[in-house]
Amino acid sequence: MHPFLNRNLFLVKEHVGFFKAANNYDIYDPATGEQLLQCREENLGFFTKMLRFTDYKRMTPFHVQIRATSGEPVLGVRRGVSFFLSKVDVLDERDQRIGGFKQKFFTIGGAFTVLDHNEQPLCHLQGKWTGWEFRFLAENNELALVTKKWAGLGKEMFTSADNYVLKISDQVPPNHPVRPLIMGAVMCIDLVLKE
Repeated sequence: MHPFLNRNLFLVKEHVGFFKAANNYDIYDPATGEQLLQCREENLGFFTKMLRFTDYKRMTPFHVQIRATSGEPVLGVRRGVSFFLSKVDVLDERDQRIGGFKQKFFTIGGAFTVLDHNEQPLCHLQGKWTGWEFRFLAENNELALVTKKWAGLGKEMFTSADNYVLKISDQVPPNHPVRPLIMGAVMCIDLVLKE
């Protein structure tokens, strides 16, 4: 596991774009402003690009590569075509599956079950229907919280860019296997639930 994933606070900033097909993000340390990670959706196919500008955007496949600013791979988040409920894989730096998410049926606010590499539940991601707040819960313990950080009226009105703050609880020890899955889920919230 990459050492950056042992931090507890991250700011995720989506790249601004008026007409963009790819989803690209940068992840910062909110205290220092240092850029830690780059998240890029590379190698989009022609038809995927075209569908991203239609009502079928939520069904299109994605493969987001998360890398250190040096270019070193950290994680990958991948989903194939989704017709109804999404099933997303999280890959380690060697492109091996380490777990994933399964979207829950009929939820208000959006929800995923976070699964380990053996498809066993580790925790649940639960959204609030009244706002932009998502919690990672395991047996009523909050492991992490994701909230949307407002980026200003002009930016919010005229682009689809979003900023998120991810706070991982101090109860989650360093190198715990849920940490990379939580980071991967931040990408899924935007790509699956909020697009």
